Amino acid sequence: MHPDLDHLIHLQHLDTETARAQATIAAMPSELAALDERVAAREQAVAAVRARLEESQRGRREVERDVAVVQTRLSRYKDQLMTVKTNKEYQAMQHEIATAEREVRTMEDRILDRMEEMEVLGAELKAAESALKAERAEMDAEKKKLDAVRASLETQVAEAGARREALVARISPDALALFEHVARRRQGVVVAEARDGHCAECHVRLRPQHFNEVRRNDSLIQCESCLRILYYAPPADAAQAQADA
Repeated sequence: MHPDLDHLIHLQHLDTETARAQATIAAMPSELAALDERVAAREQAVAAVRARLEESQRGRREVERDVAVVQTRLSRYKDQLMTVKTNKEYQAMQHEIATAEREVRTMEDRILDRMEEMEVLGAELKAAESALKAERAEMDAEKKKLDAVRASLETQVAEAGARREALVARISPDALALFEHVARRRQGVVVAEARDGHCAECHVRLRPQHFNEVRRNDSLIQCESCLRILYYAPPADAAQAQADA
């Protein structure tokens, strides 16, 4: 194989691995933001249940205050009942007492309703807080994992950069210039395999003579469609037979 072609294939592998690692690193902030959003959603759920519970507690206290007011009035009515002098006054006072007692029973029912509601909301709050705790633990674990992956990828990128620098020094200036020119036009994908008579990147069929020239791997030949540098990888059996020979 032509030395420059061999080096350019390895250079392409290095650049592809580096680009993939850099893309993964670049995507990490959005992954972290998604984790934060999940936790924020759990926090909002907890806050919403807590607000409903507090509202129910306030409602219960308000009803309890109203009950106290009515019970005070009821006690006063009962005291006054002992001092009435006519049957009409007695009946009127009995009516007031009965009305007040109905109000108390109604409000006590409302208090019971509030207590049941608070019990349900308390259980709901406990479940929401438990889910939040689990979400935070999962987020912490995911962030640690992402930090470890990022550190590994950054090391990989740095090492690939050093290998690339050493490899570039072994490539002829013309071949390197061609590689960089095509890289700018083809989003970094410069070298392509010629497979079954086609360019494996743009999938355009190569002219038979063109494909035969590529198969020799003894020069830098570009795809006539996408201009990528082509190489030929012999089938595994042919490669093994060539190695054995």
